[in-house]
Amino acid sequence: MIPRRRLHRAVFALAAVYNACWGLYAALDPQWLFRFAGMPPLNHPAIFACLGMVVGVYAVLYAEVARAPERGFLLAAVGLLGKILGPIGLAVLLATGQWPPRAAVLCLTNDLVWWIPFGLYLHDAWPFFLRQWRAAPDQDEPVPASGAR
Repeated sequence: MIPRRRLHRAVFALAAVYNACWGLYAALDPQWLFRFAGMPPLNHPAIFACLGMVVGVYAVLYAEVARAPERGFLLAAVGLLGKILGPIGLAVLLATGQWPPRAAVLCLTNDLVWWIPFGLYLHDAWPFFLRQWRAAPDQDEPVPASGAR
């Protein structure tokens, strides 16, 4: 069993609920961030609504990690990668003056607060991932027919 299993299950269950709620809210009110940050409204709010839908879809992946943490390494790794790339993109927008500093709230709750718990999970899940990876059959080798010697 994975170390800190209960903690990891709780973290990813919370991440699933958070992503579902954030995604739904962003899809229903795609101008919220722009109002909050004092930016002009989007000309094409459907783009932000689509971002909300993508974030919402991650809820399904996080729910699966919560359900079976011993098998969720790759799902969580992709999730953490997104949570690292998002702030990099936001940093570019802030550094070039395209977005005001107040827009950083987007990364505080969507990304930064999840770095440590996701990283801890990946640390704990790594041995399970390696074991499964090594035990998986090579997909390039033909599978013998039933009864073959």
